[in-house]
Amino acid sequence: MTEAVLRTAPLDRTRVLQWLQTYGVYAGVALLLIVNIAITPYFLSAENFRTQAVQVAPVIIVAIGMALVIGTEGIDLSVGAVMALAASVTALYLGYGLLPALLVVAVFAAAIGLANGALVALVGVQPIVATLALMVGGRGLALVLLPQLEDLRNPGLASLGSGAVLGVPYLILVAAALALLAAFVVRRTTFGRQLLAIGDSRPAAQLAGLPVRRVLIIVYVLCALLAAVAGVLATARLQASDPTSLGNLMELSAITAVVVGGTPLTGGRVNIAGTVAGAVLIQLLTATLIKHDLPPSWTQIAQAIVIVCAVYAARGRGKR
Repeated sequence: MTEAVLRTAPLDRTRVLQWLQTYGVYAGVALLLIVNIAITPYFLSAENFRTQAVQVAPVIIVAIGMALVIGTEGIDLSVGAVMALAASVTALYLGYGLLPALLVVAVFAAAIGLANGALVALVGVQPIVATLALMVGGRGLALVLLPQLEDLRNPGLASLGSGAVLGVPYLILVAAALALLAAFVVRRTTFGRQLLAIGDSRPAAQLAGLPVRRVLIIVYVLCALLAAVAGVLATARLQASDPTSLGNLMELSAITAVVVGGTPLTGGRVNIAGTVAGAVLIQLLTATLIKHDLPPSWTQIAQAIVIVCAVYAARGRGKR
């Protein structure tokens, strides 16, 4: 009897960990929803859900790009700086019209992504070092271009930040569309399969003749472009450009969403749905603490606990 119990205990523990790896983030979101319904006044109001969705949309967009990079066994610490740079460039070129300003933002973001990708794929610099350099340099460039907060008055930008289709804000629609597109790319395209193969084993991918360098550069460019989209949308929602604070710690929020969502830092897998759920989980956790008058420091502690739990649950998941 005792031997049977000892024999089945590790199996049960393994099953629990596997369940947590697959469904833990969704269970966490459901639990927070239930708790808030029970203890948070007006939580079920349409306005509250709209507010939460609008606030989490930029995090989802950045986290999608981060998930693609992590899928290649990389990391991108420059996404917050790219958001700040997008805000600065938008303010500087908005006088020429919204579309020209967005095109210039895309050029700046693509240049940073290209620099990140070239350092990683061509020079062989570790991703954390390469993107750390662009994180510092990008934020510095944003502050050189626009040293202080600037209010923006542009009808097109205002519509982008506050407009809606059938009551659904543009920010939510953009985040949902990008999540669906990213999931399709990862699951259904040759590029997605190459991305995962590189993350699983870059030497094996090279021996198989895959365009490793090209794929890595494209991934980092896509990550930067998505961060720029998030920066423009956040700027449009605020109707102000603030490169000093916009995007601060966004890289940590994005990495947290990706890890909690089930994408291993070892690469080889990308879980877009889990990444979205991870971003929602962090947003709900933060909103819950704020609504119950807990100081911001408790939010950071709670996020740290979530990260530790996610990393613990991910033990042994590795590459598949």
